[in-house]
Amino acid sequence: MAMTLRLTDEESEALRRRAEAEQRSMQEVARAAVREYVERHERDDAVEQAATWVTTNFREALDRLGRM
Repeated sequence: MAMTLRLTDEESEALRRRAEAEQRSMQEVARAAVREYVERHERDDAVEQAATWVTTNFREALDRLGRM
């Protein structure tokens, strides 16, 4: 799917510099950044779900450990 991404002048210049430094296109760098952002937040969501499950299912044990 195509989309238009509007960047500030500063963001565009930073992206251009990064792309030049990596000898990649600005599009490649931007797409990689989006992938990394989504993957990081999906991991964060998974960790949050796991922590909720643990605290829900092991609340009594965690409370006892906290009093030690």
